[in-house]
Amino acid sequence: MRTREPGGGWWRLYPWLPGVLLAVGWVVGFTTPPHVTLTPFFVAAPLAAAPVLSIWLTALYGTLATGLVVAEMMQIDPSGLEALIKVGTVASMAVFAVLLNRMLSRREERVASARRIAETVQRAVVPDPPERVGRVRVAACYQAAQRNALIGGDLYSVRDTPYGVRMLVGDVRGKGLGATEVVAVLLGAFREAAEEEPELGEVAARMEATLLRERGDSPTSDEMEGFTTAVLVEQSDDSPTRLRMINRGHPPPVLLHPDGEAHYVYGDAALPLGLRELYAHRDQPTTATFPVGAHLLLYTDGLSEARDADGVFYDPAARLAGRRVVAPQELLDLVVRDVVAHSGRGLKDDLALLAVRHSPSGG
Repeated sequence: MRTREPGGGWWRLYPWLPGVLLAVGWVVGFTTPPHVTLTPFFVAAPLAAAPVLSIWLTALYGTLATGLVVAEMMQIDPSGLEALIKVGTVASMAVFAVLLNRMLSRREERVASARRIAETVQRAVVPDPPERVGRVRVAACYQAAQRNALIGGDLYSVRDTPYGVRMLVGDVRGKGLGATEVVAVLLGAFREAAEEEPELGEVAARMEATLLRERGDSPTSDEMEGFTTAVLVEQSDDSPTRLRMINRGHPPPVLLHPDGEAHYVYGDAALPLGLRELYAHRDQPTTATFPVGAHLLLYTDGLSEARDADGVFYDPAARLAGRRVVAPQELLDLVVRDVVAHSGRGLKDDLALLAVRHSPSGG
């Protein structure tokens, strides 16, 4: 039986509901006195089929419902006004169910088309990084909170530069086209600055200057649309087992060692990008060890702010403690499965994940 939205849990049984309604109406209708009417069961069957089943199955249930009412009325009073009203009611609702099914199908087609366009824009603005960049293997993913949600403001990038491998994960305040414009501006500024600036702090400074300039050139945009949390990480060629990090109001990355030890990499407290007018700050990178075989997980707050049924936040470092993975994609798959299981009914916010593994030998 083909369904449009099979869903999960008890929704898996929903496609069988129209048949159950017809069966109940038929059995009860022939085992109760004539004055007991079961017409609502026959009316409900095609209407229940319309939102989830194909147009042909909806029409089939409508035809069966009308036929069963006709058969029931033939046994009771085929020439009476009541029989005419019941048959007419069920038949008209069957036609309405077919029309409703067609309307919903067209709406789903429009939504699917919009989603494909949004995903294409997302890939164009935030392309997936290559599987290997410099001394690290890389994997990235974007997980939308809602199935039909359009693009949001999460971003990531990994670049092999003259100063080593530089990574960025950020989260723009807001959603839609305004946030997408800011994402494009920030990624462009990061790619340019990462290739030219020897100091990681200067990369962040140039990103912020670009953001403020673009915001000033767009007076019609929301003044706070450029507010962006971000974390920048650098693995230099001179010292590949050391990381340098600048955190601008973003959730701290998680470092997962080969033996399963997991801990956060904290940096100096600093305001997000775009808020320089509130507090002038010169970024001072934080250093951390990055041994061969270790993984670094960078993420947006859609991960760390995911809650379970009791309101407990998801703790990436605690959940990863004791886990051993051999590839970045394996780490991302593990995290996505775990956070979805933790949140139960699904994510409340989009999340972007970037995982890198120190593997100079290519393993």
